Amino acid sequence: MKGIILSLLTAVTLSACAGKNAPAPVSYNPPPKPVTVIQDTLTYLALGDSYTIGQSVPPEQAFPNQLANQLNGFKVNAPTIIARTGWTTDQLIAAINDSNIKGNTYDVVTLLIGVNDQYGGLSQDNYRAKFEQVLNTAIKFAGGIREHVFVLSIPDYGVTPFAHGNDAVIGPEIDQFNDINRKISSNAKVNYVEITNISKLAANDLTLLASDGLHPSGKMYGMWVDKLKVDVGAVFAKK
Repeated sequence: MKGIILSLLTAVTLSACAGKNAPAPVSYNPPPKPVTVIQDTLTYLALGDSYTIGQSVPPEQAFPNQLANQLNGFKVNAPTIIARTGWTTDQLIAAINDSNIKGNTYDVVTLLIGVNDQYGGLSQDNYRAKFEQVLNTAIKFAGGIREHVFVLSIPDYGVTPFAHGNDAVIGPEIDQFNDINRKISSNAKVNYVEITNISKLAANDLTLLASDGLHPSGKMYGMWVDKLKVDVGAVFAKK
């Protein structure tokens, strides 16, 4: 009997020792799924005219709203928009002065203005002076951070049915106004987003125009935003 008991005790002891030395069971933990990191909420001010408010398209199709909704990796508040159909650069300046946003700052500021200066026959010298003025105001709204300001070039409405085939006159004049705002933007070291070439595609694709035959459709605004969101995203990705 003593032999049996001794054998059992020996077996239990060896089993316990084996348990202590046995490797821990292996468990598989799958890698976490990639997630989109949402940065701090961005504020956005859009300055302009009918191209900024999205004349003749639903509000959600206007380019500022599309940009706010499509800026991947960032949460953007609903844009503050200071714009109206028909506004010249002078009228935009007056509207800003009469607004309740003076003293505010924003993370993103877009500026698109000048088509009504051309359409109304206003001088390029006046546009040059007033565009520089409103751009400096845009920079102030961006808290003095120039890379947070994005100027869009003026679309060429000469290719639209509204122009009645006068593109040979309208197109070169739009180019001249864009030469002005491009040079001023370059000197000010802000971002410049060329969308005029996109607007010219409407000459052969009427789906890029709203029902009024003049202003962009939501589809064209989406093409602008495809360019704009890359530039805006690149600036804030560095933060």
